Amino acid sequence: MTPKEVLKNFYGYDNFRGQQEAIIKSILSDKDTIVLMPTGGGKSVCYQVPAMVYEGLTLVISPLIALMKDQVDALNANGIPSAYLNSTQSTSEQRFIHQEIQSGKIKLLYVAPERLFGGAFPLTELLQDIKLALVAIDEAHCVSQWGHDFRPDYLQIGMLRKEFPAVPFIALTATADKQTRKDIADKLGLIHPKWFISSFDRPNITYRVTPKRNSFEKLLEFLEYHQKSSGIIYCLSRKNVEDTAEKLQAAGLSVLPYHAGLNRETRAANQEKFIKDEVKIMVATIAFGMGIDKSNVRFVVHMNMPQNIEGYYQETGRAGRDGLPSEALLFYSYGDFMTLKRMIDTPDNPEYASIMATKLTKMKDFCQSSKCRRRYLMSYFGEQTDEACGNCDICFSEGNQEDMTIPSQMLLSTLARLKESFGMGYTILVLRGSQSVKVQEEHKQLSVYGIGKDKTEDFWKLLGQQLIQEGYIAEAGQQFPTLKLTTLAWTKLKKKQKILLSMQDNSMLRKTKKVAYEEALFEELKSIRFEIAQKENVPPYVVFSDASLVEMATYLPVNNDSFLTISGVGQTKSENYGSQFTTVISKYVQKHQLSPRKKLTSSKKTVNTSTNGISSTEKMTLKLHQDGMDIYQIAKTREMALTTIEGHLTKLVKLGKIDAEQFVSKDDLLNIRLFSRRQENNYLKPIKEHFGERYSYFQIKVALATDK
Repeated sequence: MTPKEVLKNFYGYDNFRGQQEAIIKSILSDKDTIVLMPTGGGKSVCYQVPAMVYEGLTLVISPLIALMKDQVDALNANGIPSAYLNSTQSTSEQRFIHQEIQSGKIKLLYVAPERLFGGAFPLTELLQDIKLALVAIDEAHCVSQWGHDFRPDYLQIGMLRKEFPAVPFIALTATADKQTRKDIADKLGLIHPKWFISSFDRPNITYRVTPKRNSFEKLLEFLEYHQKSSGIIYCLSRKNVEDTAEKLQAAGLSVLPYHAGLNRETRAANQEKFIKDEVKIMVATIAFGMGIDKSNVRFVVHMNMPQNIEGYYQETGRAGRDGLPSEALLFYSYGDFMTLKRMIDTPDNPEYASIMATKLTKMKDFCQSSKCRRRYLMSYFGEQTDEACGNCDICFSEGNQEDMTIPSQMLLSTLARLKESFGMGYTILVLRGSQSVKVQEEHKQLSVYGIGKDKTEDFWKLLGQQLIQEGYIAEAGQQFPTLKLTTLAWTKLKKKQKILLSMQDNSMLRKTKKVAYEEALFEELKSIRFEIAQKENVPPYVVFSDASLVEMATYLPVNNDSFLTISGVGQTKSENYGSQFTTVISKYVQKHQLSPRKKLTSSKKTVNTSTNGISSTEKMTLKLHQDGMDIYQIAKTREMALTTIEGHLTKLVKLGKIDAEQFVSKDDLLNIRLFSRRQENNYLKPIKEHFGERYSYFQIKVALATDK
């Protein structure tokens, strides 16, 4: 198959995105390749498609066990034979996978770097005995000590490169500054690598930074608009994670914690519930990477400032991987900056401490910037743009400025009278004429004492934050942050010039644009997806992404041909799940008197279906069935998943090519059909629960396939 045929048949997409096609051409030319592509940009396709074109095994080196499982589940759901090897598996499981590799049944194998040369059975010995077609190194920034997630085991990959000089290597990462990029090429030992650097713009993500006051109340306000959505909330410490999770649970939200202090089983169980949509929100530590590949995360919240732009960009990039509108909210305080600064201060490695301190300062500057957030991020990664994005808190506030000259003069003058030796909290106490014992007697004698008592504390805090963002005030100090007037502030005060500021807290609430789709149907489709995912023990987004369900709820496909035009629906998924989804869509269309909408595509997917409605792959299953093979023998002979063969046979029963009584007795057919007709919906789960182990899901599907 050509790369495009692989994309159409296994992934259900008509065209590659961005630089994917050029990257794949580079790999298929046997060149070492380095890819910098933002999270959600489709990095995996860049090596998964060549893996299906090449003869032999593609080895994927990944640092995170959970991510491996997600990727393998998704690949197998698309009909691409894949596996992983890691420490969670038993010896017999690992031995079985070794046998599958040696027999050529596995196309992609995911491993952690420590398995390459370590352990009783180093993987390199197995690789010498098979045809190794390609090596893909995911999260390649882990090889650099200057990156935000250095892992020493990644340094071993350079030795692997020397052992297989004729095999092309591809290194992929979502985040790497110039220093880290150089390290990737050098430490991995890549040979004249071809670089592909995609745009770092994620236009579907709305970026917001807001002052960290009343942060939990603001968080609840934010979550009001995301109650049905999946999201991640990052905290700086384990205690913060536990406290935040408990408070959100008490508020009635579907939340679980995730941090290194939890035992391994609890972490795994919590993550599994999150990726399967059984729980909506995960609260996690910033330091502990979750490594998830969940496409329908709608928001990411940072309760504390991250250590660097790379980490922030990667963490926020977990939102909106399916391309739908998503939110990134960050709560900022200068106190977080000081806390993080103390954490990275390592006297035994001054060079490292200096680089990390510079990165931390850049992160602080991002939080305090009065310029477009997206433009700042893109500039950090070396991508220049003159246009403001119109989709961040800074852009939302443009055009909403008002004359804040007098209150600004009050606040700036108070700072000056206090000899620029105090923080915002104390300055506001003086401004408002507080009788608190914290206020020194000498400061009660100042002319500015009490001049701002007619304004609320929140007003002054917001004004102070805006003055910091616009460059009138600078934060300084080590243990206790103090505020200093900048040259701009002194100039404005002396010349009595106007100060225009936006006093709208645009960082919080702004509803995303509504997508034109049937929302009630979308919720029904999500229920079906969840039911299938539960049965197959995979995350819901492995069945179909939210973006695919939105398209279904937009174009309303009611038959196999129109279902195949939906993005993300390939041949295997159409065969496995198509009838379940199109049946529900058909009922919805009839009930609401709607007409299916035609989706205009530049090319049709390769379906290879004959005029009688049976595809070539279904014909092969039919022939083997007619030859006397049972389901298990057919699956083994064709090297396909049992569920795929069951899907073929169910369709063949529906089309009248096979008699249903070959799988279910006449009495049992009547029992299943009678109970099904009493149900208000078309779901299989209630039927299965009613009959228990008496009938399998396959027998129920067969019984209903010809039920009129």
